[in-house]
Amino acid sequence: MDIPNLLDVQLRSFDWFLQADTSPEKRKNQGLQAVFNEIFPIADARGNFSLEFASYSLGEPKYDVDECQERDVTFAAPLKATLRLIVKEMVDGEKKVKEVIEQEVYLGELPIITDKGTFIINGAERVIVSQLHRSPGVFFDEEIHPNGKKLFAGRVIPYRGSWVEFTTDINDIMYAHIDRKRKLPVTVLLRALGYSSDETILSLFYQIEQIHFASYRKKDELVGRILAADAVDEKSGTGEVLAQANEEITPQLLERMRDLKVGDIKILVPDESKDAQVIRNTLVKDTTGGEEDALKRIYNLLRPGDPPSLETARSLIDRLFFNARRYDLAPVGRYKMNRRLGLTVSDDVTTLTKEDFVQVVDYLLRRRAGKDEPDDIDHLGNRRLRSVGELLAIQFSIGLSRMARIIKERMSLGDTENIAPYDLINARTISAVIKTFFGSSQLSQFMDQTNPLAELTHKRRLSALGPGGLTRERAGFEVRDVHYTHYGRICPIETPEGPNIGLISSLSTYARVNDYGFLETPYRKVVKGKVTDEIEYLSADQEDDHIVIQANTPLDSGGRIFEERLTARYRSDYPVVDRERIEYMDVSPMQIVSAAAALVPFLEHDDANRALMGSNMQRQSVPLLRPEVPLVGTGLEQRVAVDSGVLVTAKHSGVVESVAADSVVINYSKGREIDLTGFEGLEIHKLVKFRRSNQDTCVNQKPVVHVGDKVEPGDVIADGPATENGELALGTNVLVAFMPWNGYNFEDAILLSEKIVKEDQFTSIHI
Repeated sequence: MDIPNLLDVQLRSFDWFLQADTSPEKRKNQGLQAVFNEIFPIADARGNFSLEFASYSLGEPKYDVDECQERDVTFAAPLKATLRLIVKEMVDGEKKVKEVIEQEVYLGELPIITDKGTFIINGAERVIVSQLHRSPGVFFDEEIHPNGKKLFAGRVIPYRGSWVEFTTDINDIMYAHIDRKRKLPVTVLLRALGYSSDETILSLFYQIEQIHFASYRKKDELVGRILAADAVDEKSGTGEVLAQANEEITPQLLERMRDLKVGDIKILVPDESKDAQVIRNTLVKDTTGGEEDALKRIYNLLRPGDPPSLETARSLIDRLFFNARRYDLAPVGRYKMNRRLGLTVSDDVTTLTKEDFVQVVDYLLRRRAGKDEPDDIDHLGNRRLRSVGELLAIQFSIGLSRMARIIKERMSLGDTENIAPYDLINARTISAVIKTFFGSSQLSQFMDQTNPLAELTHKRRLSALGPGGLTRERAGFEVRDVHYTHYGRICPIETPEGPNIGLISSLSTYARVNDYGFLETPYRKVVKGKVTDEIEYLSADQEDDHIVIQANTPLDSGGRIFEERLTARYRSDYPVVDRERIEYMDVSPMQIVSAAAALVPFLEHDDANRALMGSNMQRQSVPLLRPEVPLVGTGLEQRVAVDSGVLVTAKHSGVVESVAADSVVINYSKGREIDLTGFEGLEIHKLVKFRRSNQDTCVNQKPVVHVGDKVEPGDVIADGPATENGELALGTNVLVAFMPWNGYNFEDAILLSEKIVKEDQFTSIHI
């Protein structure tokens, strides 16, 4: 299998965000489109105006990439949105539409990604590093109290909105914390959601059995069972409650029920898989009388001071969890909730549902009974990637919501006579947010341009730091450590030494990001011991269910696995299994490491610590005057050179017309069978000459083709810095002798021959 384009992580993410090549009516609800849909329509408080969003479009950038770098300006395109203002007025006591004004409004300049996956900001090339963060969804963990008791917790983490946490304490009472405020018994929250009586709450979590008490034979066995509903004296007609739901049947109560000849009673069915005590204890602790009482109690907890009416209390809960504008799990959060709790809620429902709350509590009861395992926070099924597109969408959301506030203010001041969308919009609010993000965000970095490998690695870097991520001081050992789910997704070798170790990592060669933002790696499908050529990408969650073997497992001529039993990979274990049980096979031994580590020859014979240093030091190599392709390569040299974007490659098949030091002219029409009308055959490829890079090294392109050469799409026309004939050449090949020489090479000293200096073997240009 070929290695996918190494810049895909940047380019695909930006395409996802902008959908520039899609016509406005066909755009999916994602990226920039989703942000507009979320913020609009904007209406004023009196209902006189409503500003709706129709579509957005991008103009052409004022200058091309090279010109932006020369003029020290930003490579950006004007963003325009078509907005519709609906003006209403009172006619005969009701609001009627007076007029509809549609206008195209300028919203500022949006920096555009270059073909190389970078942004030109004020003339300097910058890279937006992808961020690894905790996925939205539900997480369960546990801790041990000093007295030795296990305490359980479940957290629902949204993409945007209030956190809600469920915990058990040493008295086996379950509490809910909303937004890290004071805790309240979980049953209060359930009552507020509409499960008002004790009977309803018990029936949510336990099976209930109804028995006819009078005719029940084994009455004595009922002692110790729990009532699921109030036991009422119906015979005497008083309707007296003998015992309430959640009470235990005692011998005394049993006698009383016998005397009064009670009819039907409901009792809980014992269930081994769930803890029966926690909900019962919580109901005892809970003093609220029903839904209304519970709603008011939650309101007082979150907004102390003002006494609530029932409506305000209900709307608070509604706003907190069930309003799409205030609370958003995002599709990924809904996917994780459904997967973890076994729900079948539609992907479009990105707020919480009542069922979610019930299932989280239910799951905690199962955990308390010793079933299921806690979540591993460092598992790549619980961490996802936010790339350029998503980070930009977040910034746009901030900018647009600020602008929405200004629009509402202007609407309340404006008169209904002469007002248009143009008067309401202030483009500077969005521009300011975007400028700040590209200029000073922790994830927007000055590109490391020392050599082509440094560029490529920087674009494929993953960071756990940044806004909404970890901080160096807080990150413990576990977060930084290599996890078994990194296999084929994140490189276990390439990471900086020092305080950032393990927090900054690199994408593996074959890894890609799926629609939910989880990292996937490809495997060949194995059917009944035979390896097929069908390739499937699996996320860390999906891979947990399968048994995988290595890429270099011996196969016979028919593609069947040679050995009957062999060592395979299953989660973090290496079991020996029968070949019939194997489901997948790695696509390449290289898939576990990143591009930089894959350039190290005989990597498998290296010590891991030295391989880490080697991978990192390749990035520091300065482009030489005369670079030489390594004698011992790994086969990745060409891909790294091409994908890094430092080379000039042919776009179609054609013939080289002329070659000069600073340009190559290719006649593309000669390479085509049919000449397209209006297709300009000649294309001039301008070469970069002696330009200063971000790190002051010299960027220089030199032609490698001759007049009359035939070229095919993707063929190299000109070499860039640190490349030779289209292959990465970070250094030069020299003869090394490993011997003592009069003590001059004591310890780490080395001796150079004069010839190396004379012939400029290691000379580099710095500007």
